[in-house]
Amino acid sequence: MPNLVRPAKKFMVSSVSSDAHMWNLVFLQLLLEEYGGEVSNLGACVPDQVIIDECRKDRPDVLVLSTVNGHGHLDGLRLIRKIRSEPDLENLRVVIGGKLGVRGAENVQFIEALSEGGFDAVFESEGGLENFNEFLGSLNSGPRAALPMAQAAA
Repeated sequence: MPNLVRPAKKFMVSSVSSDAHMWNLVFLQLLLEEYGGEVSNLGACVPDQVIIDECRKDRPDVLVLSTVNGHGHLDGLRLIRKIRSEPDLENLRVVIGGKLGVRGAENVQFIEALSEGGFDAVFESEGGLENFNEFLGSLNSGPRAALPMAQAAA
């Protein structure tokens, strides 16, 4: 893992509501803590409203959503639309990554839809970790509006 120096950021990690996988969330938490982040891990199968309520309460710098079950394109799009409709959360940085769908190479089509839906970055399984590390490095560049709207895996 690259030895990068980043200022501490406050992260919230969660799965999408239908995803019961937990090890991906533990990995993300450990990765973010290794880079100096303060992490709240909401766990698996978290309902949309609970994520929204926790973001209001804890005010993370970034909400990181992980999906392994292949329903990220459905649950993620629904959730990001709800988040972006909330005036007090519309500027929250939100990213999603993992197995976005169940169509193999066709999953790339979901990246654009999720980006247009409001995600700041979307990471497909292949190459996603490298792109996620690049995203973390971009957090020093200022407010949400200054960030690229999406990053697709190479």
